[in-house]
Order: sequence, then structure tokens, then C-alpha cells
Amino acid sequence: MKSKAMACFTPSDVLLLPGWQNSDADHWQSRWEQRYGYQRLEQHDWQRPLRGDWSARLQEHLVDAPAPVVLVAHSLGCILAAWWAAHSPLARTQVRAALLVAPGDVEQPDLRALLPGWSPVVLQALPFPSVLVSGSNDPYCAQARARQFAQAWGSQWVDAGPAGHINTASGLGDWDAGHALLEQLMKDN
Repeated sequence: MKSKAMACFTPSDVLLLPGWQNSDADHWQSRWEQRYGYQRLEQHDWQRPLRGDWSARLQEHLVDAPAPVVLVAHSLGCILAAWWAAHSPLARTQVRAALLVAPGDVEQPDLRALLPGWSPVVLQALPFPSVLVSGSNDPYCAQARARQFAQAWGSQWVDAGPAGHINTASGLGDWDAGHALLEQLMKDN
């Protein structure tokens, strides 16, 4: 069911960028994929993500995209979007906007050890409008750090409250509040 805000968008205009280990069936990204028909960027290796490989997959997809997309990134997908945007000229022409949800702070010692090669996080303004949503109690990124990402990336910051990592464990179901943010972002861009 499409709202007026999404009338000028087709499901292929929204590209889901899951984080490390992909989004399981109960994750809001998977629910949105099923409910709205959005596309998921499939990676070759969800368990051992390599920044170069993931970035190349995003580049390949957008080279072939018939129209600019809206990125919907979660966790490591946010870090991917920032890295890719800093290195690809397509970021200015093939991305209309991005919803960045619960970025993982890959510079934390625990995550840096688990995800080698993803640090440092690119702290450069994105060449497209974006909204960054973070939980006040995210175990993978302190809220102050998420706000730092938002400021560096030029993103509007939204406080999701005590929503953890805004994933399946957060118990958000379809996360309608998040989808409302996406609809507004698409309406504005």
C-alpha cells in the first residue's frame, strides 16, 4: 500500500543496505522488503565483510540502476554508505537521499577486532540529503558518537530513544515510525 508521499517512487527506487550478518526475517529491513517490495543489496559474504568488496557491490548496483535511489542503511550499511559516497562520483547522481539507522561504531575496540579494515569511519559530508536515526542505548554506538557521525555527514539526527541497535532484538516489528521518516525523506527529495 503506497502513500501519497511515495507516489513518485517505485519499490526499485529504495535500496536496503543491511549490516554485518545481513538482516534476519524479523528485522524491519526484511519486513519492509516483503511489505513494500524494496530491493536489498546482496553481499557476497555477510559473515566476513570486506569494505572493498561491499563497496564494489554497491557501485555495481548503482551503475546499472535506471534511476537514482534512496538508500536505507542499517549498522555497517551506514558505514558502507559513508565510505562509498566519499569515493564514488556516482554518489552525486545516483543517490537521492539516505536513511541511516543505528550506525555501528567500527572504531570501538571490540568491533574493530571483529570487522578489520572498516576503520576509520569516513567523517565527510554526504553529497545527498540524509537522516540518521540512533537509539540512546545502542550497544554498538554511543549516542554521542552517532551524533558526531550525523554532524560530520551533514545528516539530520533523530533520537529513537531506548531502542537499542534498532534491530530485531529491539522488538520494533515493521517499525512504522522509521518508515514514516523514510516517506518524509522521499517526499522532500
